[in-house]
Parts: sequence; structure tokens; C-alpha cells
Amino acid sequence: MDIGIVSGLVMLVTWGVWTFGYDAPGYAHLLLTGGVALIIWRVVNRGSAPDPR
Repeated sequence: MDIGIVSGLVMLVTWGVWTFGYDAPGYAHLLLTGGVALIIWRVVNRGSAPDPR
């Protein structure tokens, strides 16, 4: 696992605790959006072929 995937998972855990444990404001859901986008981006990027240059 690289730092991008770990960061995405931390964002999702933070969102979950904040949303279900406390009264989270609307902008807290940006953590959900950012975490999922970061995880998807890093997984897709890891599977890409290296640049031939």
C-alpha cells in the first residue's frame, strides 16, 4: 500500500466517525468524496504501465 491509499482510508474512517458519531456539518461529506476518489485514482494508477521514456 502506498501513501495515497492509506490517506484515502484515513479520510474514509474520519468521515465515518465524524458522520455517525457526531453531528457533522454538510462539508464533512467532502471527506467521503475525496477519500473514494483518492483510493480509486491510486488503484487505477498502480495498474498502469510505466512510462516508456
